[in-house]
Amino acid sequence: MYQDLRSVYWWKNMKREVADFVSRCLVCQQVKAPRQRPAGLLQPLSVPGWKWESVSMDSITGLPRTLKGYTVIWVVVDRIMKSAHFVSVKSTYTASKWGQLYMTEIVRLHGVPVSIVSDRDARFTSKFWKGLQLALGTRLDFSTALHHQTDGQTERLNQVLEDMSRACVLEFSGSWDSHLHLMEFAYNNSYQATIGMAPFEALYGKCCRSSVCWGEVGEQMMLGPEHGLSEGSTYEGCSKVREERKLSPRFVGPFEILERIGPVAYRLALPPSLSVVHDVFHVSMLRRYVADPTHEVDFEPLQISENLSYEEQPVEILAREVKKLRSREISLVKVLWRNHGVEEATCEREKDMRAQHPELFED
Repeated sequence: MYQDLRSVYWWKNMKREVADFVSRCLVCQQVKAPRQRPAGLLQPLSVPGWKWESVSMDSITGLPRTLKGYTVIWVVVDRIMKSAHFVSVKSTYTASKWGQLYMTEIVRLHGVPVSIVSDRDARFTSKFWKGLQLALGTRLDFSTALHHQTDGQTERLNQVLEDMSRACVLEFSGSWDSHLHLMEFAYNNSYQATIGMAPFEALYGKCCRSSVCWGEVGEQMMLGPEHGLSEGSTYEGCSKVREERKLSPRFVGPFEILERIGPVAYRLALPPSLSVVHDVFHVSMLRRYVADPTHEVDFEPLQISENLSYEEQPVEILAREVKKLRSREISLVKVLWRNHGVEEATCEREKDMRAQHPELFED
């Protein structure tokens, strides 16, 4: 406003008064986005005095339903030793069931914590949960709204756990819950930079014995993903977003690079099944593929939409079941999905499946 007025008007202290007038405008205060650094310093949590004295917890939701009906992973982490427990639970569990799991999976092994850090999930703010922790003498420390840094340790572990779940499902097939105990062991027995050792080593004095022969690791060629670009290389790209599968691979491929389009884009040789997808990608969507003779790349026929997502297609009905509730009955069917094994079959409402896929019920 000052720059617009100065060409027509002038008075003493003009710039200061214009700035003061604009700063007092209520509409401007309500509408304009802040351009300054966020106010307030981060307030660190107090350092725990002993192992499993203070824990942080969170839950990973929206996972593919397993044969046992699990769709959630409950993550509980010791704040000082970084050791963790992963508990598979159902989304239909009541607060009392969560309390029962807490006693059997955490208190039974490590005793009653002094404090618990968590977000404001309905499970952790329920009257039953608060009453249980009050009776046990545990203090509940909740993070403020839209401030996930408070429970950042568990949020970061959630990312690691999701990647481990993807790897297990892709490598060994089957449901993620059948590998959860192995993922917990692998995490607790792996080196953590924040404490300079593995959580098991911090707890027990040394790492636990595993199936890996540490004496032969040096003789093996261990390759990780290399980031960076060079024309003529092969990249894994085209991130595939699946509508119903949270543990789908982050990347598909590899695809050959045909040419470089400008400084930050590349044209890829896509298979016919991805013909609806534009073949030019920004470098941020690509990852360098490190070749290995043991890799078997098989492009399955998928109907990919323009937003790089696709719908799961059912193949057949494996079984039927009627779930009896207090006042009604619900008919369920076990569905086998295309490109998935029998272990990943899910239970769906028969009414919904008949409406969406009537061909499955034709005799």
